[in-house]
Parts: sequence; structure tokens; C-alpha cells
Amino acid sequence: MSKEMLNALEALEVEKGISKEIVIDALEAALVSAYKRHYGQAQNVEVDFDHKKGNIHVYAVKEVTEEVMDSQLEVSLKEALQLNGAYELGDKIRFEVTPKDFGRIAAQTAKQVILQRVREAERTIIYNEFSAYENDIMQGIVERQDNRYIYVNLGKIEAVLSRQDQIPNEVYQPHDRIKVYVSKVENTSKGPQVFVSRSHPDLLKRLFEQEIPEVYDGIVEIVSIAREAGDRAKVAVRSRDENVDPVGTCVGPRGQRVQAIVNELKGENMDIVEWSEDPAIFIANALNPAQVVDVFFVENEKSCTVVVPDYQLSLAIGKRGQNARLAAKLTNYKIDIKSESDMEAIRSQMPEEDLVSDELVDDVMTDEYLADDYVVDQYNEELVLDGDNITEAIEEEQEYEEEVDTDLYESADQVAEDITNEDD
Repeated sequence: MSKEMLNALEALEVEKGISKEIVIDALEAALVSAYKRHYGQAQNVEVDFDHKKGNIHVYAVKEVTEEVMDSQLEVSLKEALQLNGAYELGDKIRFEVTPKDFGRIAAQTAKQVILQRVREAERTIIYNEFSAYENDIMQGIVERQDNRYIYVNLGKIEAVLSRQDQIPNEVYQPHDRIKVYVSKVENTSKGPQVFVSRSHPDLLKRLFEQEIPEVYDGIVEIVSIAREAGDRAKVAVRSRDENVDPVGTCVGPRGQRVQAIVNELKGENMDIVEWSEDPAIFIANALNPAQVVDVFFVENEKSCTVVVPDYQLSLAIGKRGQNARLAAKLTNYKIDIKSESDMEAIRSQMPEEDLVSDELVDDVMTDEYLADDYVVDQYNEELVLDGDNITEAIEEEQEYEEEVDTDLYESADQVAEDITNEDD
């Protein structure tokens, strides 16, 4: 070995980012392996690399003993004293056994081991680099796809985008540039494996941080996100500065800020609502764009009934129950939605002592009077009834009877009649 070897190691360090010391360790291990394979058994072999000159020396380490049982591993005390009078029993002596030539096979073996160590070092570097991006957003280029994954080039590694992490109905073409959320980085036997997502709710959070400086700086905080990827999402925000409007800040002038996020997600609708410490106000905001007249909370449960104007019942529930379902996920409350006329019919049957304030923020009712006419459960996505088609809804309910534990009423009159029968 020579100065040329040192120059090559330094060039490798610059080009691949692999420490010269790592390659030298690999080289020493390779030469030990080659020596053992081609020059007999030698468990006591050591290799030294001269960091200044680039020379390599092979040594056999032998222990000083009174009687030599194995000449490859031991040396007699008498012979040791001839070398140095200070040696004692049990000392280790290194004898240089560097062959004049290792031969082509030995050199090839050393080369293979070095390449393996270099690959391992590269994998470690890539894993450390991309593990720092876990739970963050990156931009990649779509490379190819098969039955399981879409492969996204992130530069030094190809990440995988599974079906469940894709946005429904989004078409991915080779060479498309997309932003992805790094959900998991694993260090496998085949090298680092990076899993990315386009449907993860935190992708929205990272996009907001990129597009909106106030969110990145922490002036506006994203409290919770509810998302049905590719269709619609609700984002609850609050401001840490009383002079900053959180919703207006996120929307931006003429909606430019939020529109950039919508465009990145291929037209996914975005509802930005203001978070409130008062759960009633927060729930009312979460049901936007519907207007909320009243909110009643069921005692000792994370459940409530929301009253909306008759003409806004369908708007509050949303298409296929989506608006109410997202509001339930956003607030972490089970939300039952009733029209004003249905609620008045129920309240007309209640004893005066059970009537409570009509104020939005203080209403509490027991579930004795709250029939689940229009219900959305944030966990089970229970059936939502559309007041315009009760008959069809009841037929659908029969298919969900194991999931939905609720009594159905064809009209507010039926509700009143049932409560009256119970009183009798």
C-alpha cells in the first residue's frame, strides 16, 4: 500500500461521504480474512494500517508460555527472552508475517469485503439522513409502480407509497413531482426502507407550515385535523396573538394561501375553522358551513346533540354524512344532529324541571330525551339519516344494526308519542 491508497480513501470520503477510518477498518478486516483463508488457521492475526504512509503490516500475536503446545499461537519463554529480556510468562508478542504477495485470490477477497463494508456504511449514512426526515415532508419524483407500491425517488433512496397512503382517484405518472409525508423509516437487512404517504393528516399540517409563515413560527397553531383524503378536510386553528386572526391568516388574501395547498392535493376541499376552549362553540364552528342554533351535551359522555335550522339539516349532515363525520373527528365528540322542529317536539314533552337554558354554551340534556335521529360517530362512521328520505334511511339502517345502536323514528310525532307512552 502507498500514498496512492491514502489518496483514494480521501477521494472516497469526499465522493461518498464515508469516513476514511471506516474504510480502513474494513480494509484491515479484509486482509485478516484473506490471510486466514489462504495461509492457514491464524485466529491470532492482526493487521495494522499506516495512516501516514499507507503501508499495511500483518502480525501473528503469540503468547509467552513455559512449554509450547501450538507454535502458531505460542512462543517459549526462552525464545521470547532472546528477543527482549523484559518478557514474562503470559505476555503477548507480535511477529510480522506479512506475505510478499497475497495473490490474486487474496486481493479479490479483500476487495469484496471492502465493498461490503462500504455498502453498509452508505446504508447507515442514508438511514441516519432520512430518519431525520421522519414525520416531515419531502418532495420526490414518481419513478414507477407495481401492484403494491408507487416508487418515489427522494434523491439518495427510492421511497414506497402504498395503496392506503395514496389519495383516492389521484393518478401518478412517471416523472411527476409530488410532496409526500415521511411516515416511517426502517433499517432492514436489505438497506434503509422509507415509507411515505399522501393521505396522512399530518401532510396537511406540514403543507400549512410551508405555505403560511405564521403557522411555521407558531403564532397560529393547528390544534386538530380531520381528513378524508382527496375529498375534504377540516382544520381547527387558534392564534397565540390576539391581534392575529387565525382563520384569515390561513386563508390568505383572496384565498391564495389555502388555494396553494388545495392545488397540491389535487382539489381537496378545505374547511378552516377556529378552535375554542368552549366545546359548544368549537362544535358549532366545526359544523361550518351550517349554522348551529343550540348544542346540548349528554351528561358524563363525550357526546352532544346539535340543533340546526330545518332548512340547513342536510347541509349540516353533508353529502353521505361527510360534514358531520369530519366535525366529529375534529372535535372528538359524538355528534347527533336534529332540526329545530324535531327538537321542539321533544322539548314539548319534557317536564318543566328538565328544561335547561337555551344558551349555546351551557345546555345539558340527559339522553332520556335525545333520540338519535341523525347521528355520526367519529369512530364507526354510523348511519346518518337525511330528513328528506326517512323511509330509505330506515331500510339502510337494517343493514347496519350491528354497528348502530340507535332508535329510529319516522317523524317528530312518533318521538313524542313514544315519550308519552313511557310517561303513562
